[in-house]
Amino acid sequence: MGVTVLVLVGVLLLVVGGCVCVVWAARGGPRWVRVVSSVTLGLAEVVGTLARGSGKSRSGSSSDD
Repeated sequence: MGVTVLVLVGVLLLVVGGCVCVVWAARGGPRWVRVVSSVTLGLAEVVGTLARGSGKSRSGSSSDD
């Protein structure tokens, strides 16, 4: 396995773990789960904002014929 694959697997595990913590926190999990859930939701918001921002810059640079 290459290093890239290992990094991608690690990121995938972090994402899945974050999602599990969000669901667990919604059901009243321990404090550390609520902290991980807050971090996960905050990162998701940042990534969503960045994705929307990059989409606007790409659509603004294209021309309609």
